[in-house]
Amino acid sequence: MDNNALLTEVLAKAQIWLDGNYNEETKNDIRRMINADEKTELIESFYRDLEFGTGGLRGIMGAGTNRMNIYTVGAATQGLSNYLKAQFPHVPQISVVIGHDCRNNSRLFAEISANIFSANGIKVYLFESLRPTPEASFAIRQLGCQSGIILTASHNPKEYNGYKAYWDDGAQMIAPHDENVITEVNKIASVDHIKFNGNPALIEIIGEEIDKAFIENIKKLSLSPDSIKRNSNLKIVYTPIHGTGVMLIPRALKEYGFTNVIHVPEQDVTSGDFPTVVSPNPEEPAALDMAVKKAIETDADIVMASDPDADRLGIAVKNDKGEWILVNGNQTALLFIYYLIRRWKELNKLSGNQYIVKTIVTTEIIKQIAERNNVEMFDCFTGFKWIAAVIRENEGKKEYIGGGEESYGFLPEEFARDKDAVSSCAMMAEIAAWAKDNGKTLFEQLQDIYVEYGYGKEKGISVVRKGKSGAEEIAQMMRDYRSNPPKEIAGSKVIIVKDYDSLKMTNMVSGQVTDLVMPATSNVLQYFTEDGTKISVRPSGTEPKIKFYVEVRGEMNSRADYDAADAAANKKIEAVRASLGV
Repeated sequence: MDNNALLTEVLAKAQIWLDGNYNEETKNDIRRMINADEKTELIESFYRDLEFGTGGLRGIMGAGTNRMNIYTVGAATQGLSNYLKAQFPHVPQISVVIGHDCRNNSRLFAEISANIFSANGIKVYLFESLRPTPEASFAIRQLGCQSGIILTASHNPKEYNGYKAYWDDGAQMIAPHDENVITEVNKIASVDHIKFNGNPALIEIIGEEIDKAFIENIKKLSLSPDSIKRNSNLKIVYTPIHGTGVMLIPRALKEYGFTNVIHVPEQDVTSGDFPTVVSPNPEEPAALDMAVKKAIETDADIVMASDPDADRLGIAVKNDKGEWILVNGNQTALLFIYYLIRRWKELNKLSGNQYIVKTIVTTEIIKQIAERNNVEMFDCFTGFKWIAAVIRENEGKKEYIGGGEESYGFLPEEFARDKDAVSSCAMMAEIAAWAKDNGKTLFEQLQDIYVEYGYGKEKGISVVRKGKSGAEEIAQMMRDYRSNPPKEIAGSKVIIVKDYDSLKMTNMVSGQVTDLVMPATSNVLQYFTEDGTKISVRPSGTEPKIKFYVEVRGEMNSRADYDAADAAANKKIEAVRASLGV
């Protein structure tokens, strides 16, 4: 489609909004975009409909079909309402939980959604104010609801917001429900089909009673209470980065037994503008700058940060040179899994019926730890809904120890079904106390894991391509990788290619092709080389980027080998980047 044809189509869609039953604020914004000399904003706002995908909605806030606003949120809620009524005709009172984060318009979108659900005869449990995403997941299970939604764009920049839909197990929806809800949402052809006038009698405000129940369950997770007692004054710097973690994480740490939680006051301020950071993402070093400065000032033991909806956890620790360094998501998952399995074993809780879960792009060292300790490991697709699906499949059959992914998400429990920075902060503090009890820092504990299981280093590389042209470029890159897989990477021969879109694994040496057993397909490619390198490639489901996950392996015979192993790994990663052209 040429630019003139695209603009004509966009103007026609914008005119429908100008003529329709939309509020004056929205119409004025559309008129401003139409009258602007530069039409890029208008095109980006209307060139497509913001897709209610398998992860819900996520987009830039503003007027238009491709933006997060009360009408796109309204259509999503009306479609979900219609689906719930069709799925649960014999439930006397269908009910949902609504949670939201600190973002601009999150409370507005939550209240609009509450009105729509209640207008459709659905009981709503609406949190009184912002709450962590995992607590909303917990509330769905605790209150016996059929569904729930959370208004959040996780760690995206401030101009974004999002809408995640959950099923009755407290997990984000998977097939068939996600696809069926999409169908229902797509049936909402007009704003006039959305029931905006709520029924206040069906909206119940919740808060402290759920907070208390959630934290009481977290307290039961502790595996080393004596270590906590001996190290209750562990110096923990914590920042919510302006988000929902401020509501529960300091309280959870205190009730878990830690008495010395040091705040970053400027970042305790709840704000959707995230005024002290460029990006509220604990994966970004800059997001932890203020917390690390506070740790230096106070000679702290550990820094912990949660993202705006408090489902992701980032940590920083002192290395062997006394320098503060960030621990990446793979290393965090490694610390969790190693500790959980080791403590379960020491407490004689391992019977051979336990399991852990990781995503396919997460470090393979976790698999080695599980295998060596006779713990079953499940590999699943990226996204915590797939970890939750494994938990649901094994419920009542096997015992869950923990599960995580490289993108800073971990879940050390079953009572919530999404990644959980609240329980993870408590558990990570316990790991630090346990390590200290054993005469180690967290960094030394990590080094010892590498000595025992081999060194590994991971690097996430994102190539950003924004807008319509960017989406097309990303799609073409995936087609090129799929049709012309590399024969060698960084001088090492590619021996295995896994294509999760076709669910086929190809042995590049023998030519043998076998099936990959997964619950669905996914647009992910993986390459495994002779020297143990693993590369995964996938387009992001929530951001305009294509992601490369690189893992290289090495050896460590002692902690003293760490720097050399790390330097060799960095050199190999740069060679991989050069091979891939990224």
